[in-house]
Amino acid sequence: MPMTCYFSNSRMKELFNELGIEVTKENKQAIDEKLHFWLSVDYPNCAATWKLIRKRLKEDGQGFKARLGEVLAEYTVDR
Repeated sequence: MPMTCYFSNSRMKELFNELGIEVTKENKQAIDEKLHFWLSVDYPNCAATWKLIRKRLKEDGQGFKARLGEVLAEYTVDR
């Protein structure tokens, strides 16, 4: 079972919502794996991934969000 601890965090839920990314039971693991790969964190190291996401948001929130939206574009929903 993959470690997806940050998916239940309210800040992460808000981020996904802001970017129009729909996390479902069916795609959660794929999104998790893609995030780990993109951030160069060993899978399934949930704590390290969440720590790096928070760090990147603090350093360059808008740039990070823009790139994250591109990386996870296949999981966006039309609004």
